Amino acid sequence: MSDDMQFTKNYSDISTNTGFQFEFFCDRCGNGFRTRFQASSTGTASTIMEGASSLFGGVFSSASNLTEKVRSATWQKSHDAAFARAVEELRPQFMQCPHCQSWVCRKSCWNDKRGLCKKCAPDLGVEMSAAQASKGVEQSGRMPRWMLMINRRPQEIGARQ
Repeated sequence: MSDDMQFTKNYSDISTNTGFQFEFFCDRCGNGFRTRFQASSTGTASTIMEGASSLFGGVFSSASNLTEKVRSATWQKSHDAAFARAVEELRPQFMQCPHCQSWVCRKSCWNDKRGLCKKCAPDLGVEMSAAQASKGVEQSGRMPRWMLMINRRPQEIGARQ
């Protein structure tokens, strides 16, 4: 894998013997983006030889062992190339914040107007709306003292004084 490849550290390798696939996650919200499946020619050949070996044994068993050695030798190189393609496939979905260096998804966590992630440059319109909604909920939860008194039994009111 190239040393100069830059991309998010938050990813999962969900590759199998038959191919490669990766999921990349936003550093801020955790949303995931999955790459397309990339078939592995060495994995497919290995699977075919393993099947023949289990059915027929003998020559196919030796061929299966040889295929596995070849697969092991070339699999890492194929895996690295598939990862590089996966990074390029999903790079347009992410931006790296120049302030905090986080890799964030464009859709939910990037502030286009400021050129920074929403952690470093929150969307003020959204923040104001959230603050107003929070204040409204807080205020609606308060009842005037006289309304509280109406709903209590006389012994409760006397006990509090």
